[in-house]
Amino acid sequence: MARKESAPHPPPTVTVKGRDMRLRTIGFLVLAALAIWFIAANTGSVTIRLWIPEVTLPLWSVLTVTLLVGIVLGLFIARRRSRR
Repeated sequence: MARKESAPHPPPTVTVKGRDMRLRTIGFLVLAALAIWFIAANTGSVTIRLWIPEVTLPLWSVLTVTLLVGIVLGLFIARRRSRR
């Protein structure tokens, strides 16, 4: 059975204040706002063991570094998948 070739569907959008926004963009903005709120709400100090030394840092800095590393790894994996 032959498959019909059709044009790709445009990404889903929502109109916000007269402007079309992709649902993916809105989801990203909501997640970014939640992450920033979570980081700002956690300001205590924590002790982290880095194999041998122990370091005491504010929790917000640890969460920020973790978030940035996650973003970089996610972008790296997405780029590798798009090249295939």
